[in-house]
Amino acid sequence: MTRPAQDPDLDEVRRQLEARRASTEQRVSALAQRPELGSAQGFGKRIGDGTVEAISRLTEIGVGESLEATLARTERALAKLDEGSYGSCDACGRPIEPRRLQARPDSALCLSCAASERRPARRGRR
Repeated sequence: MTRPAQDPDLDEVRRQLEARRASTEQRVSALAQRPELGSAQGFGKRIGDGTVEAISRLTEIGVGESLEATLARTERALAKLDEGSYGSCDACGRPIEPRRLQARPDSALCLSCAASERRPARRGRR
């Protein structure tokens, strides 16, 4: 049985996801390493002392959180490949658009479910 032309090559998808996982794990590991002794700049008493260091640390935290989210999505996509549900939405069960999977192979949600997940909850009127 052959797959329709629009279906992704699952072996290629797996290779891409495993390469992304390895790369992301390596980047997370690099961020998690402790700085060398004496390389961190202390915070001084004047306004602005240590600001660059503080901004750098906050940036690294944000990058680390983003990388961890990427790693979680990649792991979920690999699990879906293993269980045979790759290409179906985790929320509604409908097929994920092949073009979405091509652009983001780690997608576990269809476009409409992903959009509704990002939408902030509406607050009641006062």
